[in-house]
Amino acid sequence: MNILFGLLFGALAGFLATTFMNERSGLIKNIILGVLGGSVGSFVFGLLGISTNGRIGSLVTAVVGACICIWIGKKLF
Repeated sequence: MNILFGLLFGALAGFLATTFMNERSGLIKNIILGVLGGSVGSFVFGLLGISTNGRIGSLVTAVVGACICIWIGKKLF
């Protein structure tokens, strides 16, 4: 059940990030961006000393991290 919740959470975070960044993507890319974005966002927020709690904080962290991943992807490719 936790895996299903993680995938749905990642899909939502990826969808919000791609919408915010005007990027087109499918479900699989949204899930990957959301899960990767959670890791990147946690790392960046940790460097900045920002702490997020709860599901809303985790969603914000994942969306910010996914936006960073999209931005880096646009710069590289």
